[in-house]
Amino acid sequence: MQENHNLTGGQALVRLLGNYGVDTVFGIPGVHTLELYRGLPGSGIRHVLTRHEQGAGFMADGYARVTGKPGVCFVISGPGVTNAATAIGQAHADSIPMLVISSVNHSASLGKGWGCLHETQDQRAMTAPITAFSAVATSAEDLPQLIARAFAVFDSERPRPVHISVPLDVLAAPIARDWSAEVVRRPGRGLPSAEALQQAADKLAGAKRPMIIAGGGALEAGAALAALSERLAAPLFTSVAGKGLLPTQAPLHAGATLCVEPGWQLIEQADVVLAVGSEMADTDFWRERLPLTGELLRVDIDPRKFNDFYPCAVALKGDARQTLEALLARLPQQVRDPALAVQAVAALRAAVEDGQGPLQRIHQAILARIAAVLPDNAFISTDMTQLAYSGNYLFPSRAPRSWLHPTGYGTLGYGLPAGIGAKLGAPERPGLVLVGDGGFLYTVQELATAVEELDSPLVVLLWNNDALGQIRDDMLDLDIEPIGVLPRNPDFAALASAFGCRVLQPQSLDQLQEQLAAGFSHPGVTLIELKHAYAQ
Repeated sequence: MQENHNLTGGQALVRLLGNYGVDTVFGIPGVHTLELYRGLPGSGIRHVLTRHEQGAGFMADGYARVTGKPGVCFVISGPGVTNAATAIGQAHADSIPMLVISSVNHSASLGKGWGCLHETQDQRAMTAPITAFSAVATSAEDLPQLIARAFAVFDSERPRPVHISVPLDVLAAPIARDWSAEVVRRPGRGLPSAEALQQAADKLAGAKRPMIIAGGGALEAGAALAALSERLAAPLFTSVAGKGLLPTQAPLHAGATLCVEPGWQLIEQADVVLAVGSEMADTDFWRERLPLTGELLRVDIDPRKFNDFYPCAVALKGDARQTLEALLARLPQQVRDPALAVQAVAALRAAVEDGQGPLQRIHQAILARIAAVLPDNAFISTDMTQLAYSGNYLFPSRAPRSWLHPTGYGTLGYGLPAGIGAKLGAPERPGLVLVGDGGFLYTVQELATAVEELDSPLVVLLWNNDALGQIRDDMLDLDIEPIGVLPRNPDFAALASAFGCRVLQPQSLDQLQEQLAAGFSHPGVTLIELKHAYAQ
């Protein structure tokens, strides 16, 4: 290893990331990132070789969702950045902290159109709309400032991706001074004003039918949410990103049911709704607008949410956990009689259970077999597939950070690489990937990374209906002749075997349950291909 005063910009950047607590990076080395890779040996940072830059981004996303820490990618300029852009967009839509470090061409060539390798007209502009910020380090001295700014976003703002491009000459040149240990203390998210807290507490105390909606921004506030729900006798809904915030059998836990009619009917009865860390988007609710008839109070770190599609009566800008604890301190200590609210939640659950169509009944049966053998500390990473859409509201998550779904951007191909990234972030947790045959083929190459890197259980449950099923059904509903929705699939068992996976093919739901249990005890990757015919 070189002495500090001879560190290149790339080496110093890697050391700086390590000092910020980065322990894993996902990527594919290329001729334009060699100086970053020079810095990895001896840094304590694990490099995970993916098979596509999109996979690197999705793995970083899954890592971040399970650990709460930013996922980090190294990608080359040009095609590396554009390949990763879909994953960056997904992380932006779902407020996931991700740091993408890329190279860019030599400083002297930027914007010149000389036809350099991997050249783009303006690389920063390509990622600016899908990041908290995208910047170019014009000198090595810019790097500690930009990394500090990135971690300030992750720790004190709405956590979204950051892209930092580093010119080849900046990566390769020796730094003038060693800034690799200059870790800036990050600000917290803080509390709303005392006036806003008191206004919200007064409205909650005076409410006759209060209810709570908690999203991905409330994942660290589970205990405060439970206490607030109990104190107010308020049913608590979550978004898909907030699944697991209450114990599955908590009497006031309304689950992630705001995407189906019984949930809409219940929330309409609220006279005050407290929304905590939720974007409240149509992708959360499966309808353009929730039927909110009462006053809305919003806790969020993003001030743009306070007067968007759902203007609020009281805006509470601050950290979710600290804000809820401050509200609890201002509310009457007496716990309300929960009988009517508990009865309403029980009726909601019954209505959801009884209101499923034939396809959802099949999904329920599969999900029940999963629940029967899923280890208590397991996580589930899902793709955009009908089985996961049903699981979003039907499957009870036992803890936060246990159901990973690409809600906002809704990209196919997310489930497998995100599950791999989650496993690498939490190797002690068994993982399950739920993926359809269509989405699986978007990122199937990442099975190579999974087999290479994992020595603890990751089960990939492939729901094979030999169709782009949701799109086919949508076409039929709109009286459109189905076109392009019945692809010719490969032999998935042979394909997974070629990558080195253990492969199982159940012929019944009983066999599925047995094979899932076997997969969760196998120290490696198991692919279970479940065909539609055997799930009925």
